[in-house]
Amino acid sequence: MAKKRGAPTKLFVLDTNVLMHDPSSLFRFEEHDIYLPMVTLEELDNNKKGITEVARNARQASRNLEEIVTRDMADLEEGCPLAVNGNSYCTGRLFLQTHAMSAELPMLAGSKADNQILGVVVALQKQYPERQVILVSKDINIRIKARAMSIAAEDYFNDKVLEDTELLYSGMTELPPDFWEKHSKTMESWQESGRMYYRLSGPLCPKFIVNEFLYYEHEQPFHAVVRRQEGKSVVLEVVKDYAHQKNSIWGITARNREQNFALNLLMDPEIDFVTLLGQAGTGKTLLTLASALTQTLDKKIYSEIIMTRVTVPVGEDIGFLPGTEEEKMAPWMGALEDNLDVLNKTDDSAGDWGRAATQDLIRTRIKIKSLNFMRGRTFLHKFLIIDEAQNLTPKQMKTLITRAGPGTKVVCLGNIAQIDTPYLTEGSSGLTYVVDRFKGWQHNGHVTLMRGERSRLADFAAEIL
Repeated sequence: MAKKRGAPTKLFVLDTNVLMHDPSSLFRFEEHDIYLPMVTLEELDNNKKGITEVARNARQASRNLEEIVTRDMADLEEGCPLAVNGNSYCTGRLFLQTHAMSAELPMLAGSKADNQILGVVVALQKQYPERQVILVSKDINIRIKARAMSIAAEDYFNDKVLEDTELLYSGMTELPPDFWEKHSKTMESWQESGRMYYRLSGPLCPKFIVNEFLYYEHEQPFHAVVRRQEGKSVVLEVVKDYAHQKNSIWGITARNREQNFALNLLMDPEIDFVTLLGQAGTGKTLLTLASALTQTLDKKIYSEIIMTRVTVPVGEDIGFLPGTEEEKMAPWMGALEDNLDVLNKTDDSAGDWGRAATQDLIRTRIKIKSLNFMRGRTFLHKFLIIDEAQNLTPKQMKTLITRAGPGTKVVCLGNIAQIDTPYLTEGSSGLTYVVDRFKGWQHNGHVTLMRGERSRLADFAAEIL
């Protein structure tokens, strides 16, 4: 395992959870070498059975390993090249533990897998003093143990879309007070099918993203959405005001600026994919359901509403649930029931009988589906709502979004501060992933809702607790 010419490359020792989280992690270390202790292979073998995401990943990691190891039948002592399947940018090598390594770890008792991995790292450090040996693990405790023993340890960062979620695209930008002075020299404006458009050019225009909302809150408030962006010029469309009662959606009006922007996206037939982020009580589900019902029952753009969510419990699981798929999903759909109650009370003129009839009609048009049975399906002219989307991995998110057939709108709702899935963080959540990857596509829109509108108690609790 001699060092290469030039600067010595690093030697990364991988923990099992990295391979089970991302089987393609073997090809993510570019020019650096990877070392797999025997314990890692043992743990992969122990986790390969079953139909869970973890078991699937363990099997895929094993397949990747076999391909690398058997490719050239290379001498394992010399390492196997990682450049397989067209991964030519991987110039490093894979080393497997081929003999027992003894390293004194007086502080750590027993033959626990984590302690054996730490032992291997210590032995490698002694064997190759000129190289940087780094442990890569998604397990916080093994990283803390490693730091305590002066062993270099890192999290696996390649799955993170963003280092800092504060930098995540919010879907809107505030315009500075001098915006009109700098951008109105060549301004054109026109009306088209009842909407007002402006063409502007200036220094800020290259930074704008298609379908990004712009707001100017100075002497004359101005709210618009970017429709086209070409070099230093943009075409802006003035947004529709859903805060006004005459534009109410299923009796619901926007209570703040962000809700108004969200309704503009939800009601736009040209937008196929919408992501709404926001803490509890910002109105994500209510606005989405109101616009879904209007477009399904009144405008008949979509044939039905499909609602799904990840079934990750917050506390202890309540065990087996009897009944059909819809009945099993019912306890997870409390949010849907609560919001339907609100929407059903918006029509004052209907009376009790009218409301009951409306409720029955709504029930026939809303289908509750489990994520587990989504593979292979295609949804035509459906309004698909994915609730609690922050608990999805990027791979699960891809599986869901690719279900959309012609005429289907997909809306993802979530709060990345409330992730219940183990090993998922704000930076690696599927919701963060799609917000970042889809921005700038002309049929995509995103809004981060800021203000809670649930009640003064909920707002105070969200702020103070």
